[in-house]
Amino acid sequence: MDTEETEETEEFLLPRSRKANERLHAMIPGGAHTYAKGDDQYPENLAPVISHGRGAHVWDIDDNRYIEYGSGLRSVSLGHAHPRVIEAVRRELDRGSNFVRPSIVEVQAAERFLATVPTAEMVKFAKNGSDVTTAAVRLARAVTGRARVAICGDHPFFSVDDWFIGTTPMSAGIPTATTELTVAFPYGDLAATEELLTRYEGEVACLILEPAGHAEPPPGYLSGLRDLADRHGCVLIFDEMITGLRWSEAGAQGLYGVVPDLSTFGKALGNGFAVSALAGRRDLMEWGGLRHSGDRVFLLSTTHGAETHSLAAAMAVQTTYVEEGITARLHALGERLAAGVRAAAAGMGVGDHIVVRGRASNLVFATLDENGQPSQRYRTLFLRQLMTGGVLAPSFVVSSALDDTDIDRTVDVVSQACAVYRKALDAADPTPWLAGRPVKPVFRRLA
Repeated sequence: MDTEETEETEEFLLPRSRKANERLHAMIPGGAHTYAKGDDQYPENLAPVISHGRGAHVWDIDDNRYIEYGSGLRSVSLGHAHPRVIEAVRRELDRGSNFVRPSIVEVQAAERFLATVPTAEMVKFAKNGSDVTTAAVRLARAVTGRARVAICGDHPFFSVDDWFIGTTPMSAGIPTATTELTVAFPYGDLAATEELLTRYEGEVACLILEPAGHAEPPPGYLSGLRDLADRHGCVLIFDEMITGLRWSEAGAQGLYGVVPDLSTFGKALGNGFAVSALAGRRDLMEWGGLRHSGDRVFLLSTTHGAETHSLAAAMAVQTTYVEEGITARLHALGERLAAGVRAAAAGMGVGDHIVVRGRASNLVFATLDENGQPSQRYRTLFLRQLMTGGVLAPSFVVSSALDDTDIDRTVDVVSQACAVYRKALDAADPTPWLAGRPVKPVFRRLA
């Protein structure tokens, strides 16, 4: 490592964050309330603890300022402390946040949501994505009388609940009998999915998937799934946690024109406030209501599911998206960033090793080693160089608060990081640039 690079890294110390991380681990399992925010996801001794954020920037408790990407695990798509959202929240806080009967805000929020996502006929709100995806699965099982759940095996996360987590390497504590009821199908392969449904004919309650991911759905794929679900009598569920609002105001279903039976939304819906939604066909959703003659389904019933300020935030977010063309802005910003990063990587001779993927509004990056294989060690090198340059980027997912100056600064930092990446590739060993253990995947069996 060059002396200049060593000195630069040594100067970027986080003493307050390191002490705060020790306190976090002493009291909170994993040191964070979300595994994806754990300090194992960041280079050793470079896991900043955040003080505050505004717009597209955050400050850590060591007074370092960063341009931030993937804000709040993709939830803060308008930027931190967005004025329109904060105003709506403050207005409701003065009026009370939770009551013994539904608030009028629940009516207004439902009307706003169903106007924004017209492919849905009813909606029920909750606080997190896991609850609503599990509610969708439970409803599908009740409606069909079937026990098996078919998940898209190419998508990384659906819920913290047993039916999904039992299929991951972190399956400790989950009975095998539960896991055996979940089967997987590959994204984009209708023939393989039909073979699965035929193998378990009459047993599969639902197909659940993210309608789009890092690649666009193949032509006819989503409509083909719709046909398969209809022919085999199972419920089609779109997990729109990520695609909701970022693909279009009405999510991927609004963009691609394929209507699922049920869909789930969250993340961008609240711009950081805790709100999620289960939406879908009236005849299915009513199984969890009071206007149904069959067995009742315990669909969703949460004490804080209808906190007025979170619903106000959701309404403000949806209105802002529609009136200000936020989805188009996210795509424009992402396209500028992707082009800049690709050019910087190519210019430093690492274009085949730092690879930007995904829809412009939802960019991620891959870090490949000298053999073209995904590498946590090279990811560590890249993250370290970005962070010391003032860019906090576990992904390149943009918020609408970014501006061209932020993007250009990010590309400059990426270019500098690529120069170091090139040296590591030439040495066939990134170890001298890691300054500690490599980052680790979230889903792994041992700590």
